[in-house]
Amino acid sequence: MKNASKYVKKIDWLQDECPIKATVDVIGGRWKPLILFYLLDRPKRFSELRKEIPGVTAQMLTLQLRQLEADEIVARKIYAEVPTRVEYELTAYGQTLSTLLRNMRKWGEQHLTRRNKKDEKKETRSRQISVSLATDMRVRRSGSILFLS
Repeated sequence: MKNASKYVKKIDWLQDECPIKATVDVIGGRWKPLILFYLLDRPKRFSELRKEIPGVTAQMLTLQLRQLEADEIVARKIYAEVPTRVEYELTAYGQTLSTLLRNMRKWGEQHLTRRNKKDEKKETRSRQISVSLATDMRVRRSGSILFLS
């Protein structure tokens, strides 16, 4: 039987010291990478982020921004105006993610291109088969029975 203390250390390392897990804990999820990407170039207001990220609810966007703020990735700046204006921007620490986010975008673009080429090949092949079957099919009637040749 394995030594239990080694097993516990392994689990603790995965939970506490794994750099990939630490990164995913901070920037993982459906909306956080998009939020961070749209904040790369300049600060944005809440409404701007909602427009740029279709499908995200106001409640979810607020929750994700607060989590990023708690991790010191995003800063919330409140202006003393009427009505109150709030902007979100990447902190200096958040800016360190820019290379990662830009590489994710580049990889995603390459992946979409690759996937679209595969889909086009499948569609072309499917059309070729359909046309081939249609021209090769000859239907002969013999009484009420159909024969394909």
